[in-house]
Amino acid sequence: YYIAHTELFVIQLFLSVKKQYLLFFLLIFSKKLSAQQVSDANADGPKIGKSIFSNEVKRNFSRKGDFFVTWGYNHSWYDKSDINFKGPGYDFTLKNVVAHDRQTPLTWDYLKPSLITIPQFNFHFGYFIKDNYSISLGWDHMKYVMDIPQSVQIEGHIDPMISNPGIPTGHYAGQYNGQVINVGPDMLRFEHTDGLNYASVEVERHDDIWVPRSQQTSLTMETGLGVGAVIPRSEVYLFNVGENNYWNLAGYGVSAKLGFKFFLTKGLFLQNSTKVGWINLTKIHTTGRNEYDTASQKIKYVENYLVLGYQF
Repeated sequence: YYIAHTELFVIQLFLSVKKQYLLFFLLIFSKKLSAQQVSDANADGPKIGKSIFSNEVKRNFSRKGDFFVTWGYNHSWYDKSDINFKGPGYDFTLKNVVAHDRQTPLTWDYLKPSLITIPQFNFHFGYFIKDNYSISLGWDHMKYVMDIPQSVQIEGHIDPMISNPGIPTGHYAGQYNGQVINVGPDMLRFEHTDGLNYASVEVERHDDIWVPRSQQTSLTMETGLGVGAVIPRSEVYLFNVGENNYWNLAGYGVSAKLGFKFFLTKGLFLQNSTKVGWINLTKIHTTGRNEYDTASQKIKYVENYLVLGYQF
């Protein structure tokens, strides 16, 4: 009797332990099945580019295949640069020239369609080739104005008569080897105010910084590299002879940018970016006698711009 009860107890204990193990394995299996289903769902969902920021909420949509367009205005700062002037009877370089941009006063002109391109504007149109990479075409309309008067070093020579037909140079005539002269309006007026136009192709990367659970707004960082042509309209007067020249392909430039985009809605965004660039102008129109007179310079600049954009 005792042995029989003992065997019955052992059998009941075995069945109880077996039932617990079975429940445990069922629980583990259901967890793995659930994880597999989530993984499969993610595999079928949109491919979202990996952000360098550890934002908690991820977007539930991809940007790949979207277009975007932006429009806004800029402010620029220029490093000192050397400007070389060359033509019949002269070949001289002004060293470390100081220049600034020229902001259009804030008036209703910014909102008039016929005058909208007068201020220093930025326009870009782009396409997302991947979720977090895009390529765009841009036009940066900057303005460059040499400070007059200013004292600079000069190297080269200036004859008493230059260009063709001859232009008298007065007391500026001479041979120079680093002397300091005061450049006044009777010698030079030099500006790209209509403007210093940088037409570029740019490649951008986009990294989400913050995405709310509503997915309707977000904050994104944009970085990019660009290369393009520089097509200035230069207004130059050399010894009181010159004009507001027509646009011409004067050189090329390269640039890098960093900015932040805040999406007001899923498509509408406000963007502020800073761009650093280098421009090489090898054929600047000066007196209007383009077959004789020319100038060249290399410009380093920093540009900040604020634009309104739409992604669709």
